[in-house]
Amino acid sequence: MDDVTNATVFFPGAGSFGTEFRPLARALGRASWPVRYPGRPGRDFGAPAASFDAVVEACAEQITRRAAVCPLLLGHSYGAYVAYATAARLRAAGVEIAALVAVGAAGPARLRVPEQAGTGPAEAAAYLDQVDPGVLAGAPSDDWRAVVAETTAQDLRLLSRFTPSTDPVLPCPVLAGRGTEDPLTTDDTIAAWQQTTTGPFFRRTFPGGHSDLLGSPECASWLQEVRQMVGAR
Repeated sequence: MDDVTNATVFFPGAGSFGTEFRPLARALGRASWPVRYPGRPGRDFGAPAASFDAVVEACAEQITRRAAVCPLLLGHSYGAYVAYATAARLRAAGVEIAALVAVGAAGPARLRVPEQAGTGPAEAAAYLDQVDPGVLAGAPSDDWRAVVAETTAQDLRLLSRFTPSTDPVLPCPVLAGRGTEDPLTTDDTIAAWQQTTTGPFFRRTFPGGHSDLLGSPECASWLQEVRQMVGAR
């Protein structure tokens, strides 16, 4: 049986299927797994969600279905906002959250979604090439690049309808991190995550860009420290 106490739950970024978290999962050596957003290829996941709220509801259901006790939620980019809203949804349902970790994402109050990037696959591909060029360059085929571009456009359209002011402030620790070369964040914009918690807040900056910092030893060590801080076993 999987250990579901203090599990780490990963929330992928726009257009992602969670592979960026593999280095962190290996480093942790504990129960960790990525949520699967509605509409991602895979059995029983059907059509893409019609709203950001539907994505959040699907993520909350996956966590409660696994009976995760006091999970640590880690979201990257788009996934940071899904993780934040999911944390609020779980808390309302009586599920305690160990901590929220947001990587590569401005605080919700500083969120700005580029409207053009969500209009279609070509626009989303141009957006990815600008902010995270390794995503499409590393895709195994043209067909897969097309899937990533379309999925990114869908995710960004949903994110543009996210209204963070409707989510309550969390009592758990919140931590924010970014890469020094990330064009989507600054030290000031990740500091805005402090507004989402009444508990402790910490921030860190790592070498790397928007996504590649997730594979760095520094980021893995940081997450291990976070788990120890919140009492993960």
